[in-house]
Amino acid sequence: MTARAGIGYDVHRRVPGRPLVLGGVRFESPWGLEGHSDADVVLHAIGDAVLGAAALGDLGHHFPPGDPRWKDAASLDLLRAIRALLEQQGARVVNVDAMVVAEAPKLAPASEAMRKNIAGALGIAAGRVSVKATTHEGLGAIGRGEGIAAWAVAMVETRDD
Repeated sequence: MTARAGIGYDVHRRVPGRPLVLGGVRFESPWGLEGHSDADVVLHAIGDAVLGAAALGDLGHHFPPGDPRWKDAASLDLLRAIRALLEQQGARVVNVDAMVVAEAPKLAPASEAMRKNIAGALGIAAGRVSVKATTHEGLGAIGRGEGIAAWAVAMVETRDD
């Protein structure tokens, strides 16, 4: 087996009247994130990191935003589909590390639930998933609360090339 690393990034604009879902956890909020699916920036960044590590393209290739099948789709389902793609290649996720950048909401109370959701979708132990959060210290669009961004790194084991 060969270990390969991938990186993912996602950002979504804040909009009123949509559910706010991060790491597969729904937060009580009068606003959510704009997007074709549930706009879960955490899972989108992780999905891109996993796909990149396995050299399988990106989220938009597998789940095009114009495709009605993915309208309001739960990003946990997208992550499960990515896991299935890896398994078809004889690959598996070793671990993921995600960093969320948001002024609100506070993520610490939900971080354990997010880790369990992500681990379940990827078929790994929760101890192999890290979700951290920081603010943008009031700087730029994210710092003004106009949206939420996330970065992720994933390690994947693949069959030797």
